[in-house]
Amino acid sequence: MSRLQGKIAVITGGSSGIGLATAQRFVDEGAYVFITGRRQPELDKAVARIGRNVTAVQGDVSSSDDLDRLYEVVRREKGSIDVLFANAGIMQMQPLDGISSAHYDTVFDTNVKGLLFSVQKALVLMRDGGSIILNASIAASRGVPGCSTYSAAKAAIRSFARTWTAELQSRGIRVNTLSPGPIDTPIMDLEGLAQEHVAQMKAALVRGIPLGRLGRPDEVAAA
Repeated sequence: MSRLQGKIAVITGGSSGIGLATAQRFVDEGAYVFITGRRQPELDKAVARIGRNVTAVQGDVSSSDDLDRLYEVVRREKGSIDVLFANAGIMQMQPLDGISSAHYDTVFDTNVKGLLFSVQKALVLMRDGGSIILNASIAASRGVPGCSTYSAAKAAIRSFARTWTAELQSRGIRVNTLSPGPIDTPIMDLEGLAQEHVAQMKAALVRGIPLGRLGRPDEVAAA
């Protein structure tokens, strides 16, 4: 496959799950990929798995300095971007009466602010006619108990896509949103929940899926 031959792609949250599967797919289709993630050991494993045409830059998308450093590496090594997949995200569940300011800030700093500035700071390097892909979630349009902040953050992403499509039309830059259902990725191993509760939650999700299982990251990457 060579659909992306010679293209330069940036994938945030590219060390695991959907981001890693997409990075592998892009490289297989001919792209050179920059991936970013918070943990260096996971990035190292991702680079080893992808095997070629990949650069990893450790950083947190909620940090403006880390994003500046990411795009400086891209500028220095390749000079431009054809595809940006703003994928980095976190999921923390809290019922309405358990939401704290710290919880809200944690979810929105990564899923909303981090995504917004991942896109904004990439624009100076984006080629006209390029592609921006935002990773949202089906949770944005379904009432999922305990997911007030996560669902609202993902709804914001879908709103971003509609607005940015209009704003970037003159440059021919496409903005599309993926809204996956439940996918078997590390984000499903929710922070702060016992493994027993995580297993129960996954089983409940599977009962609502006609296929009878969680989706796989490579299935999303193929989209």
